[in-house]
Amino acid sequence: MKRQHIPFLMVSLIALGITACIQPTASEKTVSFKDHTWQSAYKPWIDIDVKDTAGFYDIYAVVRHSDNFKYNNLILNYYFIALGDSAKMQRIVLPLGENNHWYGDTVESTIETRIKINKAPVKLPYGKNSFILQQLMPTTALKHILNIGISIEKSKDNLAK
Repeated sequence: MKRQHIPFLMVSLIALGITACIQPTASEKTVSFKDHTWQSAYKPWIDIDVKDTAGFYDIYAVVRHSDNFKYNNLILNYYFIALGDSAKMQRIVLPLGENNHWYGDTVESTIETRIKINKAPVKLPYGKNSFILQQLMPTTALKHILNIGISIEKSKDNLAK
């Protein structure tokens, strides 16, 4: 090996080592619904492992629905459970659109909307963090919902407000 290639090789190995140790800035998990119908008795339970506790996170609800979904919003009970802690619940309304216009990204007849749940970035404890989503819509069989999920992302602010 020529001597001139050694510095390039060293820099490449160091860069590879550094990037291999960096935790991802986002983690997302979703659940699908049989026949694209969310039965009110079904409360999806989503577990996300947090390894990096140094930063602050933004938490998003991820909703995928068809263009035939008949509501402009989604009303939920949102539960958060840190490992070894009790559930903390809040009622949330997720805006999906208005006046026949969807807020999310549309691909053919599928709309994906990401709605920030927390007002300010939050610290998440190390380990398994659980999220439960319970639909509170007027119908027990909520049709044209494809997926529901949670995404946690490192806050760009990285400061709690």
